[in-house]
Amino acid sequence: MMWYWSPLAEVGRWRKRIAVLLLTGLAVSTPLAAAEPSAAPQAIADKAEQRKLYERAHQMLHQGKTSEFKHLLAQLKHYPLHPYLEYTAIQRRLAQQPQAEVDDFLQRQQGSYLADKLERQWVETLAKQRQWEAVVHYYNPANTTTELQCHALRARLNLGDKSAYEEVTPLWNVSKSQPKACDPVFALWMKEGHPSAEVAWQRFSKSLKARQHNLARYIMRHMPEAENKLAELYLQVDRNPRLLQQQARFSEQSPRMQEIILHGLERLALRDAAQALTLWHNYDAQQLFADAARHHTQGYIAVRLLRQGYTRETEELLAAAPALSSESLIEWLIRDALRKQDWQRVEKWLAHLPAESRDSDRWRYWQARLLTHKTKDKEHTEAQALYQSVAQSRSFYGFLAADILGTEYHLLDRPISVEQALLETVASLPAVERTRELYILGDNLNARREWYHLTSQMDDQQVIAAGKLAKRWGWHRNGIQAMIQVRYWDDLQLRFPLAYHEQVANAARDNAITPHLLFAIARQESAFTPDARSPAGALGLMQLLPSTAKQTASRAGLSINTYDLLQPETNISLGSRYLTQLLKQFNGNRILAAAAYNAGPNRVKQWLSKDSRDSLPFDIWIETIPYRETRGYVQNVLAYSVIYGYRLGDVKPFITEGEASALF
Repeated sequence: MMWYWSPLAEVGRWRKRIAVLLLTGLAVSTPLAAAEPSAAPQAIADKAEQRKLYERAHQMLHQGKTSEFKHLLAQLKHYPLHPYLEYTAIQRRLAQQPQAEVDDFLQRQQGSYLADKLERQWVETLAKQRQWEAVVHYYNPANTTTELQCHALRARLNLGDKSAYEEVTPLWNVSKSQPKACDPVFALWMKEGHPSAEVAWQRFSKSLKARQHNLARYIMRHMPEAENKLAELYLQVDRNPRLLQQQARFSEQSPRMQEIILHGLERLALRDAAQALTLWHNYDAQQLFADAARHHTQGYIAVRLLRQGYTRETEELLAAAPALSSESLIEWLIRDALRKQDWQRVEKWLAHLPAESRDSDRWRYWQARLLTHKTKDKEHTEAQALYQSVAQSRSFYGFLAADILGTEYHLLDRPISVEQALLETVASLPAVERTRELYILGDNLNARREWYHLTSQMDDQQVIAAGKLAKRWGWHRNGIQAMIQVRYWDDLQLRFPLAYHEQVANAARDNAITPHLLFAIARQESAFTPDARSPAGALGLMQLLPSTAKQTASRAGLSINTYDLLQPETNISLGSRYLTQLLKQFNGNRILAAAAYNAGPNRVKQWLSKDSRDSLPFDIWIETIPYRETRGYVQNVLAYSVIYGYRLGDVKPFITEGEASALF
């Protein structure tokens, strides 16, 4: 899809908007952009001066100094962020804005992030004013939210369009409460005899499975008496799945009852998978479950059996029902076998993997390890061939295989090229210019929104050019994201930038730690986003929790606040100090330190204590880390360290001799 928007395609829509103005008889005023004094001040060309005036204009608008604001607005008419001032002025008094002024902005900024945002807000405003014809006219299904969809449906119904009822059922039949804007639509829909018993049951079931119990009870009001009684039983089983032991209560042969039984078995499996399996066998002999539902429940019980340590029972279940063998289940069984170093079981379950998965770097590596273990022959021909094929990959497993073979790492680096003309064209796009200015001014939120809005409409070559520009600006995450978007993996300059090189070098020197590892962790944690914030509350480039950062700072005799963690130098300094502490705690072992950085040192100690009886080789320990996120994290950090060694011209061993010889 091309990024641009053809204004010719919007001529019809624009004419319709004028017609609505005439139809509604609303006032028309001079658009804000044209509301300049007759002797307008000369536009400022200097970007540094424009940025100062832009900030000043925002202040004037906030203070209600309209004349001063308009004077500054006229001076900034050629500044890329001029539309942001216009938008802010319109949006602040949107309920009082004449439609002509909104239309003028929407037409001039057609296809932009701000135009889409204002269009949504405008429909919301019109709906609050109950201007139903205008709502129907302005509502854009390609630029909507659930609230706006409900406003549009309400408008159509109020205008007598009964076909809107056909679109209400999918909105109502969801597992969560919908916005209040939908309530009037649902009320009209219910007056027409909706929902049907089937639709009410569907939503009740969805809500219960989504743990929305209050919503489920509300939906019961819309059920016939027979369904209501079954729904009450459904709630009881959800709350206490051991009620399924009273099998006489669940003997009815009906789709509703079968759904209750299967839900209860899955709920029971969460707590006691072995009992759930026993009850499953009993019910499976009595009920005629549909194949899809049957396999889903069996598969769910199998997963819970594995997680609760019932490996033998899981394998027996899979032997009796081979169709249950999902890729995730088989991988879990392979890892269980690796953790126990039961190579016979490793071989068995590797053979059960789908061919595509078995051909991945990961499982070809373990196939080679299996072969060398079986024969005790390090020169095993088939194993060597597998290692050689895996070693061609620039990955965790590729580097492992290269170490075993004693060969150089495969570090293919092919910077992607962009024609200068395309680069200049993309750089001159208004949205790109706006993004750059927002980024320079530190308005990262709007910069990101502009960027994502723009790149979602670009073709691959334009995205690549945009990524190159982002790298020039020092906006490293967006350069990385561009390569992900176009699925090009070999431009190591863009994918693994030497961002904040000076700060990393200083922190590495001060803490006697390799910069390769610091770069790798910052790349993995935030992709070099200084203001990154995780759902768990971690902040900054190296994603430090405020509590961890304050403890680390206190040990160094420093005092910090939350804002400090969003400053690259402070974040890198504290992150490197914390990483150094972890390395000391785990005897310099980067594998354990990386795992601890992600999952916490106490959890890593628990894993080590649990595995102490087995004395696992390092590669098996990494492969069997209980948390999938931490497993991938450790693998990435170690692999990224090699890549950053290459970027710094100082390739170090992937796994040190001490790490390779350690037993975990």
